[in-house]
Amino acid sequence: MKINFEHHQTAHCENGVASNLLLNRGLKLSEPMIFGIGSGLFFVYLPFLKVNFAPGFSYRPMPGAIFSKAAKRLGIKIKRQKFSNPQEAQKALEKNLEQNIPTGLQVGVFNLTYFPEEYKFHFNAHNLVVYGKENGKFLISDPVMDFATTLSEAELEKVRYAKGALAPKGHMYFPTHIPENVNLEEAIKKGIKDTCKNMLAPVPLIGVKAMRWVAKSIPKWAEKKGTKVTNHYLGQLIRMQEEIGTGGGGFRFIYGAFLQEAAVILKNDELKELSKEITAIGDLWRDFAVDIARVYKNRNSKSDIYNQLSKSMLHIADLEEAFYKKLRKSI
Repeated sequence: MKINFEHHQTAHCENGVASNLLLNRGLKLSEPMIFGIGSGLFFVYLPFLKVNFAPGFSYRPMPGAIFSKAAKRLGIKIKRQKFSNPQEAQKALEKNLEQNIPTGLQVGVFNLTYFPEEYKFHFNAHNLVVYGKENGKFLISDPVMDFATTLSEAELEKVRYAKGALAPKGHMYFPTHIPENVNLEEAIKKGIKDTCKNMLAPVPLIGVKAMRWVAKSIPKWAEKKGTKVTNHYLGQLIRMQEEIGTGGGGFRFIYGAFLQEAAVILKNDELKELSKEITAIGDLWRDFAVDIARVYKNRNSKSDIYNQLSKSMLHIADLEEAFYKKLRKSI
């Protein structure tokens, strides 16, 4: 069983799976376009949820939300299924393959045999496509890899039923209906409005307010929990930013590319300027990550470093708040 499926490498797994699945059905949308329409730009801080013994930070919405929102705004229908029984999950997947349906899966990263060792840790919101089965092995298109690969039945089952936070539970999904004509202009506007709404939300758990909460917490962690725990928390913050499907800095670059495309489609030059602005903010996120990495590896000789990191993140939050307010007005 092998479907005629084209593998394309992308920066982020969920955008890539969505873009590749839609392209297979004849709808060509870039990764940035999927990301922007699906309101992928996000920030959440969950201090009460521990992931790898550190607070929950995320620069993306819940797994599946980007593709679901993009699909809804484009009039696309997606079927999603979870299975309590691994054997049932495999049967359903193989049935799809027999019907020439490439299928998206949510999986855990830790046991992906083709991943480099330094990328392996317990994170269960990764996405990939299965597009066939040959000689007892499933054919895998993982969009963050530059080549298609394979997993055995046992290996695939292990990652589909990874334990812990955001356990995938055999989650699989695929488009069932794509309209002949999609209203790209309206979908873009809805995606932008929703992104601004989320990032400017009045609650402290999400958006710019959550960034400020984290920023103000950094010196408090150092004072109350000590250097070792604080550095572990900071390591988790930039791991989610830089290693988990591009995260903070990379997401700003993808969103900048989306705004460039949107500027042409909507004939709105203001979006082109805002594209440059969010890209510059992405550069600041990258600088912030480098500073934290130096602290984490004990290569930083600056005094009062935790207060400086706090100020850097507060500055980024101020710039982002101003950006989303301008973006909201622009459409």
